[in-house]
Amino acid sequence: MFSPFSQKKKIISSFSGRLNRLFGKSTGKSRKIKVVFHDLPGGVEGFELMARFCYNNGRTEIASSNVILLNSVAHFMEMNKDVSCTDNLLEQTEKFLEGIPYWTWSELLGALKQCQEFVPIVNSSGLLQKCLDSLVARMAPASDASPSTSSTDSTALRFSCDTRSTESTKNSYSRATWWFEDLVVFHPSLIEKVIKAMTAQKFNHATISKFLFYYQKSRFSGATPDEKCKIIETVVEMLFSLDWSSVSCKSLFGILRVALSLNVSKICRNRLEGMIGSHLDQATLDNLLVPSPPSVAYLYDVNLVLRFLKSFLQTGGCWVSSTRLKKVASLVDLYIAEVAPDSCLKPSKFAALALALPDSARDSHDGIYRAMDMYLEVHAGLSEEERMKICCALNYEKLSSEACKHLAQNKKFPSRTAVQALIAQQSKLKSILQDMNHFKSLGDPPYGYNEKGSKGKKYEDDDQVVLYARKLDLSTENEKLKAHLQGMQWRVMKLEKVCRKMQTQMAKIMKSRLSSSSNARSLPRLCS
Repeated sequence: MFSPFSQKKKIISSFSGRLNRLFGKSTGKSRKIKVVFHDLPGGVEGFELMARFCYNNGRTEIASSNVILLNSVAHFMEMNKDVSCTDNLLEQTEKFLEGIPYWTWSELLGALKQCQEFVPIVNSSGLLQKCLDSLVARMAPASDASPSTSSTDSTALRFSCDTRSTESTKNSYSRATWWFEDLVVFHPSLIEKVIKAMTAQKFNHATISKFLFYYQKSRFSGATPDEKCKIIETVVEMLFSLDWSSVSCKSLFGILRVALSLNVSKICRNRLEGMIGSHLDQATLDNLLVPSPPSVAYLYDVNLVLRFLKSFLQTGGCWVSSTRLKKVASLVDLYIAEVAPDSCLKPSKFAALALALPDSARDSHDGIYRAMDMYLEVHAGLSEEERMKICCALNYEKLSSEACKHLAQNKKFPSRTAVQALIAQQSKLKSILQDMNHFKSLGDPPYGYNEKGSKGKKYEDDDQVVLYARKLDLSTENEKLKAHLQGMQWRVMKLEKVCRKMQTQMAKIMKSRLSSSSNARSLPRLCS
């Protein structure tokens, strides 16, 4: 705010197109004009710098510490060549800004801090992008190169115009993260622009993700809840734009736990859950044990884990490797066992967890069976229909003989499941017997071969003997087959013994259940 006299008005307006237009509209010599610029860059400081330039006939001291402000004031007040061809502030500052590539690291940081205050102007003028490009160019060699492959001489040559920056870089060159702490002072909106500039210059995505996690932790100290939300949303958005394989799964879970306590946007949560889901094979049980929201009665947030699993399958599509799938299945089995004792967990949620992954993800269903056993023990009041829905997740053919034996005697499970387990075990036994017969047929002597005849009769053609010996080396192959068949016969005998025992026990159990069960008529259909 200022009240100029006529002579002062003439001096200032001669360098500013904006003031020239305002004062030119005034009529009358004695009339006083009061002009207020609420959005003048730098406020009082900016006006003082402008006035000093005008009263000094278009000359002022320009340095890296004030050039951003002077340039912003020049743009705002239209102090360009249209008003003064030679002594205009805009051209003088722009000429000084041509030396940005030769500024020191600290001068660049100071300039970017000033840019945060005048974002609309420095954005439109391209000044912010110049500073960002120069800053990122300084970071790139030290973050990508290795001390073993880059010498301090080359560093000194690269920064020959920046002695202080060179010495600082030499001392911290062995660390790819030497610049992390310096950039923490920037606002989230500026950090977003820094990250975009880094990705445009092909920065290592793993380094960028590490910085973003560091930035989040550092900026949280003393921040308000609204500021924390803005920080989290910016960090997640930038991580989402990177290659997800370069992002730490453990760190993502750390951000998730913080985000759950804040009112972050839905799109932010969805992106975070999507990234975690793609890394689910790297997660641990402790990562998944996230407490439920206050509005939900469950002990742990089962819905969150179900969303993780959905994201994992959607991200991988048909290309999820068997190894990754089995890792996730093992993790889910541990999680199901952990949530099974929760008395508030609904049967539909338990079944959804058990059925979330395809059947190919598990080689054995013993873990699922044990979790079901625990769940049914806690939820003893479930109806027959609800228990059957839970048991639909069981693949009886993937249960061990011990688990099937336990299931046959387990009164917590519906009677129909015991029958299905027995049928599956009988099917297993038939398959093994068929395999044994197949191996026996392979071990039989070839047609027409007689041990007596082979000793008493010479072959007419020695080539046939050689050819036959190559096809069947009786001295080694028959021994191997014999040993294998013996092992198979021993296993079959053991399985037959177990099966007979199970059938006896099943008969007793079925007899007792048939006498008391109202739906006993449906059992013959199942057995068939």
